[in-house]
Amino acid sequence: MTHYHLDDLSSINADTQKPARFAVIGNPVAHSLSPQLHQPALDALELNVRYIRVEVPEGRVAEAFEKMHEVGIQGINVTVPHKLEALDACDEVGKGARLMGAVNTIVFEGEKKVGFNTDGPGFVRAIREDFGLDLGDLRIVIIGAGGGAGRAIATQCCLEDCPQLTLANRTVEKLTSMQTLLDPLLHGEKLEGPGDRLSIHALDDPALQEAIANSELIINTTSVGLKQSDPSPLPSHWIEPHHLVYDTIYNPSCTRLLRDSQAQGARIANGISLLLHQGALSLEYWTNRDAPIDAMRQGLAEAIRA
Repeated sequence: MTHYHLDDLSSINADTQKPARFAVIGNPVAHSLSPQLHQPALDALELNVRYIRVEVPEGRVAEAFEKMHEVGIQGINVTVPHKLEALDACDEVGKGARLMGAVNTIVFEGEKKVGFNTDGPGFVRAIREDFGLDLGDLRIVIIGAGGGAGRAIATQCCLEDCPQLTLANRTVEKLTSMQTLLDPLLHGEKLEGPGDRLSIHALDDPALQEAIANSELIINTTSVGLKQSDPSPLPSHWIEPHHLVYDTIYNPSCTRLLRDSQAQGARIANGISLLLHQGALSLEYWTNRDAPIDAMRQGLAEAIRA
């Protein structure tokens, strides 16, 4: 079975010597690569358990958590469109997840549901792996910052105290509330107005080109690039050799943005490292053990090649 439904949960651990203990929920969820990421890790840790997909309709996340806990599920990953609903269904939420406005990892502590967001911290690990640098040392531009991934990464940049953060979005109105939320993280709680370390721009704002020129890391969190025929979200001549360019898209592995950036002499990386490290952090929350990164990396690579 590629995935289960809520009505299947009562029987998932009925006649099996390898019980389901971890899961991902989403709608749809059949396409999720989480099992290919986590099952090799659980096997490498010699835990005789399964990781499964469960399709959950919108509006039934709290019910799903209760049912999954009842049948012995110990940890859950949450994917679209449930990250906000999952936050509301938790008994406790970590600081990062609260600021990001989304939960992607659930840990059951007794009867208590505790929510975390591993996207931001996973991105810190991804940048360190791909570029050998710390996120907090870089001047950063996030393209498409109004979406869920953009908000998570923007929040993490502020938590890491990066020296300069520029948020860009097609509609700048989506960024004003984020600016109000994130400014105090960079400037302290006594800030009386917008500070100079965090700026927001529409994608067609001429000032964005200068902000990019003055940055070191450019991050695409839009969906532009998912199709091979998609253009780049930025004019190629805005990219310079000193730039690091990260596209959160991982399939295709080299988007038009990354191809253009590489041609301009910039260093590039795609979202496979984020997928890997956010998953590894989830596993560490569940098991209190270091994640077997090599096993997870191999599982992902095989899944993407398939």
